[in-house]
Amino acid sequence: MAEGRVLVAGVGNIFCTDDGFGPEVARALAEEASDRVKIVDFGIRGTHLAYELLAGYDRAILIDAVPRGEAPGTVYVIEPDIETPAAMPDAHTMDLGNVFALARALGGDLPPVVLVGCEPAELGERIGLTAPVRAAIAPASDVVRRLIAEVSAGSTTSGGSVIWSEV
Repeated sequence: MAEGRVLVAGVGNIFCTDDGFGPEVARALAEEASDRVKIVDFGIRGTHLAYELLAGYDRAILIDAVPRGEAPGTVYVIEPDIETPAAMPDAHTMDLGNVFALARALGGDLPPVVLVGCEPAELGERIGLTAPVRAAIAPASDVVRRLIAEVSAGSTTSGGSVIWSEV
């Protein structure tokens, strides 16, 4: 599967402190985009992400702030549930369940999806990441690189919710 196509999608609102984690990681990885790997900061454009997920990728790696109750800056690899029904998306917010629902409603097949998440410290209305979340950009970028390499090697992660986490 050396020809596998991968979508790397940073999602989140840069105006809400640590919710801007996904866009920041996408920016950090932007120069690594290639014919095989598309890296995009989707921000809160859920409709655009839904359409892009249907563009024939072998894997989608989404990057977002994910509150799970651990120490701020903890990086997770999660297989989200892309099959559970959800409401249609609001064009002004980003809810991944709604993005998956819209993509299913549009038809086509979703690729395997993996979420690289980071435990936020703060989600208030302010631009800029907190120190522990900013420090997680490099480790999360390394995780994304490993997940891309899995596609090149012909393997994918499957089963379970949280696959891996570290502070």
